[in-house]
Amino acid sequence: PMLAWALHRISGLAIVLFVGLHIMSSFFMQQLGSDLATSVNIVYESVYFQCVMIFIVMFHALNGLRIIILDFWPKLLEYQREATWLQWAIFIPLFALTAVIMVMNHFQGS
Repeated sequence: PMLAWALHRISGLAIVLFVGLHIMSSFFMQQLGSDLATSVNIVYESVYFQCVMIFIVMFHALNGLRIIILDFWPKLLEYQREATWLQWAIFIPLFALTAVIMVMNHFQGS
């Protein structure tokens, strides 16, 4: 549970930083045509960066859903360990499938 807690906080911070940087990059690209904004957009378009962001967003969403369920039904708190394992059992194949599809599309040129 402590690892999930830490990862949830880190992933939330990463999402906030990404969205903020994305907004600033878009603004500078539109208003100034900045080379820095172009460089940042090249990083965004990288399939590896996108896989990392998908990992962060999916983990944060599923962990948040687990937390919501346990908060609404406190009797389930005694099954917190099982809920965490269920979260990972859902997350791993879902992320793996998404990552494989993204990488395949990248290398096929789609």
